[in-house]
Amino acid sequence: MSPDSYFKKRIPYSHQGQSYEFDVAHTLFSTFEVDDGTDLLLRTIDLEGHQPQHILDLGCGVGPIGIVLARQYATAQVVMADKDLLAVRYARHNSALNNTPNATALGSVGISEVPLGPYDLIVSNIPAKIGDDAIEAEFLLGPLALLRPGASYWFVVVSGLNRLIPRVGVRHNLKLKEIKKRAGHAVYRLIKRRRKSRQ
Repeated sequence: MSPDSYFKKRIPYSHQGQSYEFDVAHTLFSTFEVDDGTDLLLRTIDLEGHQPQHILDLGCGVGPIGIVLARQYATAQVVMADKDLLAVRYARHNSALNNTPNATALGSVGISEVPLGPYDLIVSNIPAKIGDDAIEAEFLLGPLALLRPGASYWFVVVSGLNRLIPRVGVRHNLKLKEIKKRAGHAVYRLIKRRRKSRQ
């Protein structure tokens, strides 16, 4: 049964032996399949055995990243946020569809309505068309402020933003590294620096 009159189709997805289904709506991002950037990000994230308890998926769309992580880390609380309220509706629906009650979705422009955290992991498929200033403020520096020191922010961008991301990293002395590149996309890891103890 379709969730509402905006419904377009149901998309299957598999990750680490788990099967998922995501309902998508007309007008929302990636309405034919889970997009390549999201897939690349999910297959690249490596927390080296750490078990995050508080996760933020920023710009969640219909929720594939947050929902996959919610099932992967079943004891974690996952917050999914998006400025598009139709996307939020579908992220909530898809969380129920995939039996991930530990994932919740809310409307937020950037991090404006997001609980303050701190978060053990933040993830994002950063939107490319919002402008350089918004990417820097809302999708790089803003999320970094919500991270627990030593924790990581993993994000994917379209290749056209590879001119911007390293420049922001250098300007703000960020602990930023490009982890993986595939045709059309690049995945970065940003680690929040720990405060140096005073002698």
